[in-house]
Amino acid sequence: MTHNVLVVDDEPKLCDLLASALGQNDIVVFTAGNGLHALKVLEAEDIDLVISDWRMPGMDGPQLLAEIKNRFPQLPVIVMTAYSTVKNAVQSMRNGAFDYIAKPFDIDELDITVSKALQFRDILKDNQRMRAELDEHQQIDSLVGDSPSFRRVLSAIDSVRESNATILLTGESGTGKEMVARAIHKHGNRADKPFVAVNCAAIPEGLLESEMFGHRKGAFTGAVADRVGRFQQADKGTLFLDEIGEMPLALQAKILRALQERIIEPVGDPRERKVDVRVIAATNKNLLDAVANKEFREDLYYRLNVFPIPLPALRERVEDIAPLARHFAHTLGAAAGKRFSGFSAEALQAMARYSWPGNIRELQNCVERATIVASGAEIEEQDLPAYLFASQPTEPGALVAEGSVPADLEAALAEVEKAYILAALAQSNGVQAAAAQLIGISERSFWYRLKKLGIHVDKIVR
Repeated sequence: MTHNVLVVDDEPKLCDLLASALGQNDIVVFTAGNGLHALKVLEAEDIDLVISDWRMPGMDGPQLLAEIKNRFPQLPVIVMTAYSTVKNAVQSMRNGAFDYIAKPFDIDELDITVSKALQFRDILKDNQRMRAELDEHQQIDSLVGDSPSFRRVLSAIDSVRESNATILLTGESGTGKEMVARAIHKHGNRADKPFVAVNCAAIPEGLLESEMFGHRKGAFTGAVADRVGRFQQADKGTLFLDEIGEMPLALQAKILRALQERIIEPVGDPRERKVDVRVIAATNKNLLDAVANKEFREDLYYRLNVFPIPLPALRERVEDIAPLARHFAHTLGAAAGKRFSGFSAEALQAMARYSWPGNIRELQNCVERATIVASGAEIEEQDLPAYLFASQPTEPGALVAEGSVPADLEAALAEVEKAYILAALAQSNGVQAAAAQLIGISERSFWYRLKKLGIHVDKIVR
């Protein structure tokens, strides 16, 4: 492997000597007579190592070292000096030099020092490459798909990622709203700051204010110590408010103030605190309907809906099912110590025919089960869960195609929702938490639907 080394010295003969000595070891040597010239070479060439004199006119070795560490922090520098003292050596190492050599130097000693520095550089480059591959893998993990509807999502992400605008992600449960939120944060201007996610439906109403804004010790029974809330945890970063539609009305006013004024007030503490947080909210509810029903504040809705991004259901991006399934099979199979070449045509057709009420989350669960039971290199139709082949509730599109448009849309949709919930309960043997996970909604949302639809679990448990 060839490396590029820059030698910086105001003595041309020494530069020629080093070029001759190092050029025999698959090393291309560049030379510079002073620090300013060296910086120009570094800007123009891909240099792996700098060997610099300590004392030079104009910009000396310590000054050049400081500039290199500032502009090229991972570039190793070897300092050489005829004034080899412990003080100079220690100072150069403290300032970031990889090593130092003393003039006059031994060629073998020079070769060993240069070899170690280049090995160090190679390790850093490998780490950078692996991090880049990991970043690419993580990006693919969260953003798989090339359908027109999903390309619109990717375009929206690209448009808003560098801004600080509040974003509202909408879509059915399991469509990947948190993945999109993380992608926006990761590829935006707050990527090196915290990403804090809060599921508003998973926290009891009495604790939600403390969870969001923190509290002082003794503010209420059980507050045995001060607590920093999620807004402060996400300061300078991104706060992801999942299932924002489930947030109690009483707390919505305080969330609105935090968004408008960037000020929070911990429970039991009258002192206000400023926060700099980029908020991304998500919901599977129709918030305009919630506003009309006085379940959600209209002013908060418009504060959240600055940049809306609707996420398509998986049944609306059927062409993405196969690449998503292959991706899940690859990653989940690797975690289980298995390697899969893909899916059979019959298996892909079965997955394409299914309506995926739980969307991407349900697809991932399906593929995970298939990777466990599959015995061959290819996942077959029989490896897929049986519920993919059971009769499904009629899709609205099919009703229209048959000319059977319902006279009462709300009632028809309620029947479809009820059929899915009953099927999930039957498959989970009446375990509500498992049924909620199966169709990709929270337990709280599941209980709400049971009550709304008049479903009594004790009547269907076998």
